[in-house]
Amino acid sequence: MNPNENRTLLEHYADLRVADVRDGMDVVFRHHYASMDPSIRPLFRTRAWGIARTVRYVPFQGGLPLGIQADKYYHEWIPEYYRTICPYPWIEQIQEGDFIVIDQSEMNVGLMGSENTLNCIIRGVRGFVSNGGVRDTDEIIHQKIPFWSRYISQTNVIGRLQFDSMDIPVSVGGITIYPGDVVVADGDGIIVVPRDIALEVARYAHKEHEQDKKARKSHYQQLGWPEDETVR
Repeated sequence: MNPNENRTLLEHYADLRVADVRDGMDVVFRHHYASMDPSIRPLFRTRAWGIARTVRYVPFQGGLPLGIQADKYYHEWIPEYYRTICPYPWIEQIQEGDFIVIDQSEMNVGLMGSENTLNCIIRGVRGFVSNGGVRDTDEIIHQKIPFWSRYISQTNVIGRLQFDSMDIPVSVGGITIYPGDVVVADGDGIIVVPRDIALEVARYAHKEHEQDKKARKSHYQQLGWPEDETVR
C-alpha cells in the first residue's frame, strides 16, 4: 500500500458520507456490494474513514491449564497467552490513516478495549470495525474512539481467541475486505470501496454530495436556519 496513494485516497474521501459513497458505488453498478450488515453498529454517533488494515482471530483451539494456582495463572500463563497464542502483531505495522478491520469469527469477545485502542490511535488509526465484540465501551466513548462492532462484550480474549493472520482478505459484515480498500463509516453504518475503483467512486459520490448540500441549503434558507458545515 503506497503511502502517497493512501494520502490521495484519504483526501478524496475526507468529507463524504456513507450515503454518498453508496450512491457512488451504485453509479458503477455495484448495487449489491460493499455495504456491511446493519447489525454492525457504532458505539456512538460519529464518522471515520481510512485505509483498510485487516486482521483475523479465530476461536481458541487449546485448553485451559488444569490445576494451576490462581497467582501462577495470572502471573505466568496469561502473559504467555498474549505472547504466543493471542498477540497483536499488526499494531506494530500501523500506518497513518489505517482503518482496522477485524474478522473475529463472530465471537462475542472483547479483543479491543480502552487501552489498546488508544495505543492504535496514537499510531495513526482512524477507526475500527469488528464482526465480534469490544469492551470498556464507556471509556472508548469518552475517549471518542470511532468503533463499529456486532457486540458489546465483557470478556477478554484469554481462553477464547487466538491470532490467525493479518493483511489478508477478511469477511466482515457480509462482505470481503482486502488490505488497502477504502472504509467509510458513520451513523448509517459502514461501506467498503475496492481500492481499484476508489477514485472513480469518489468522483461520483462528490457529485451526489454537492447536489444534496445545494438542495438542503435552500431548505435552510426557507426555514431561516443559519448555515452549518453540512450545507457549506
